Amino acid sequence: MSVDFLKPPSWTPPPAVDVEALPAGKWWDAVRAAPLVGERALELLGDETGAVVQDKYGTLYWFVEVGTETSWHLRQVRVLTELADESTYLGVPPVSWTEGPRTHWRVPLSADHYLTDAGRLWGALAEADRAEYGRRPEGRQLCYRCQLPTDEPIPVDVEDGRSDVGKVTYACPPHAPLYTRRRPRSLSAAAAEHEGRRSR
Repeated sequence: MSVDFLKPPSWTPPPAVDVEALPAGKWWDAVRAAPLVGERALELLGDETGAVVQDKYGTLYWFVEVGTETSWHLRQVRVLTELADESTYLGVPPVSWTEGPRTHWRVPLSADHYLTDAGRLWGALAEADRAEYGRRPEGRQLCYRCQLPTDEPIPVDVEDGRSDVGKVTYACPPHAPLYTRRRPRSLSAAAAEHEGRRSR
């Protein structure tokens, strides 16, 4: 188990009565993951996870040691840290907020749960990415809606074809939940679940 994971928190959220915007890169960096990938990664990490904040939209945020890479090239995952030309902030709830639906501590901050080992977190998120969205296509793909290339293509539809792989329709992260084809001939389980959860 990582030394960082066991190290008692050198930081605790300041006394507050509401969510407070705190700067990433000062005490910790944060890793943000969209609900679908984040939930699976949290399950994969199990007891090896550190503290986790969940916002009202279901997005999960892990705390990792300052200096984590700024990009892990995973779909719908971002590393929040201090950049040379701008500051990045994370909304941190009071310690006592441990239940939703508002922003809360999904895994409460404690001596046993503070920083998550960045390597283990990356592994869990990478596995979750593959499980939920399938193999990442080579290169950028056009979003079906905005017709702009995206580095984070999410499969939202797969048409049946005569070959083993039918035509895949991709979306950028903002437009994936908006895909509305009512009766696709074939959808990957991951895309179907993604569409179902996000389009309600």
